[in-house]
Amino acid sequence: MRVVVTGASGFLGRLLVRELLRKRSFAAEPVTRLVLVDRVAWPDGPSATDPLVRTVDGDLVDHLGEVFAEPVDVVLHLAAAVSAECEADFDLGMRVNVDATRALLQAAREQSASGGPVARVLFAGSLAVYGPLPTGGFPPMVSEATLPAPQSSYGTQKLMCEHLIADMTRRGFVDGRVARLMTVAVRPGRPNAAASGFVSAIIREPLAGRPTVCPVAPGLKVALASPRSTIEAVLRIAEAERGSGPGQVEGATPVNVPGLTVSVADMLATLRRVAGAPAADLVTLAPDPAVEAVVGSWPAVFDNRRAADLGLLPDASFESVVREYLADHPEAVVDH
Repeated sequence: MRVVVTGASGFLGRLLVRELLRKRSFAAEPVTRLVLVDRVAWPDGPSATDPLVRTVDGDLVDHLGEVFAEPVDVVLHLAAAVSAECEADFDLGMRVNVDATRALLQAAREQSASGGPVARVLFAGSLAVYGPLPTGGFPPMVSEATLPAPQSSYGTQKLMCEHLIADMTRRGFVDGRVARLMTVAVRPGRPNAAASGFVSAIIREPLAGRPTVCPVAPGLKVALASPRSTIEAVLRIAEAERGSGPGQVEGATPVNVPGLTVSVADMLATLRRVAGAPAADLVTLAPDPAVEAVVGSWPAVFDNRRAADLGLLPDASFESVVREYLADHPEAVVDH
């Protein structure tokens, strides 16, 4: 089985690759080749020299001929421009999120049309496809049946791709699945350009002894999932058999990754409880209307039943999310 991961050098991409190399299988079938595609070169490490791995460095669209030179069985499509990037640069978002996804799907379609396998394509969607109801506010609980109403270019682009994947799945060109990701926290490393980047920063930076700014009001609620939960969900949705029963995916209906609902105030209280006042006092509240407008347009309370049918549950608590980060990244934490 030949598996392709796009956006492989990104944070989630690296975690996904690590898990695939640990398992060395997909849906109980041995992986014979793992192709890692990213415009950023794959970082040094054991994965770079694993005989299972082949790296393709460069723009996805420019290298699709190389990616599909041999039959592709599975594509895990994580490559994307993030929310604030897309709001600042409309053309960038359309090129990276929409045009590249369409080109990827077309390459998979041409493969099946020429007698090759129908590729299973997992698309990393986003909760940003949702938006407030026309009457204002959100339903008490958002589910996959809630009508998407994106309020950002990023969310609109993700929804456009969802519809294209659904239609190409209906026509038998690909076997598409969509995992709508929650905000992933806590992310290590440097801040990224996502509007939701503060969700990680207000924990990560103080734990490292660095001051940071929280750009939203403490009462704002967000839906989040830890990195471990997110990767588990992506793989479970990608590997699930097609059908309408428990443990199966139905058509190209998106699955919301199970989200934990937490307010910013609760997050900061958790930081104070886990790391103490010296860390918590490194966070300064300075609301930014632009950030609040984007993140505030996303729902925070989700019906997780479809994910539960696949055996997926939200993180137990935000404290468990923080302690997971501490366990996974001890080098990024200083004593206070």
